[in-house]
Amino acid sequence: MSGSPLYRRVLLKVSGEALMGSRDYGLDAETVHRIAADIEEVVRMGVEVCLVIGGGNIFRGVSGAASGMDRAQADYMGMLATVINALALQSALEKRGLATRVQSAIPMASVCEPYIRRRAQRHMEKGRVVIFAAGTGNPFFTTDTAAALRAAEMGCDALLKGTQVDGVYSADPRKVADAERYDELHYLEVLSRDLGVMDAAAISLARENGLPIVIFNIHTPGAFARVVRGEGRFTRIGETAETA
Repeated sequence: MSGSPLYRRVLLKVSGEALMGSRDYGLDAETVHRIAADIEEVVRMGVEVCLVIGGGNIFRGVSGAASGMDRAQADYMGMLATVINALALQSALEKRGLATRVQSAIPMASVCEPYIRRRAQRHMEKGRVVIFAAGTGNPFFTTDTAAALRAAEMGCDALLKGTQVDGVYSADPRKVADAERYDELHYLEVLSRDLGVMDAAAISLARENGLPIVIFNIHTPGAFARVVRGEGRFTRIGETAETA
């Protein structure tokens, strides 16, 4: 018998790259629907779920700036890319019968709601999945920082980040065969070792609000639900973690 969920309310951060599947660009419909199925499993457990979606599968502001584009302008373009991804995931979730709302930090009334904290909280209390799009609405901030900010604003019990690997490693395990994997880390260890799992602003914001961060592999079917139950492979970043 599967265990009970450890958390009442969680925020799931999904990168834009996670939605590409095996493609080089854009959205892979099969991958989007599989992630939607994983989210549905957690919602059916009685957990309130909200999400922040990245936009790197369509446009990355940092890359645009590196190619000579104005950084602020490039970041706004990246924010618009996250709205496209949010709408795609909303469609997939609604096809599974889940009431879903997209809230954008950049108002665009024709396609989604503006971000209003109390309205988002009310949606979640009613069992709706809320997808936060357009990052923080400000340039120079990543969607990781937006995830930490929204998780704190929503009073989430944990921030779960779905990545390409099953936790935090000392180096990229896809490139370094003997990279060390951590089960638990303190916020300050992540910062001091420059482990790069999330940017420093996101880690600091989570630390200030006592928000645990859980890193797991989004590509493993059912991993989201297992992690919410405290099962499977993941790395937990928090205040009390100790690593040798």
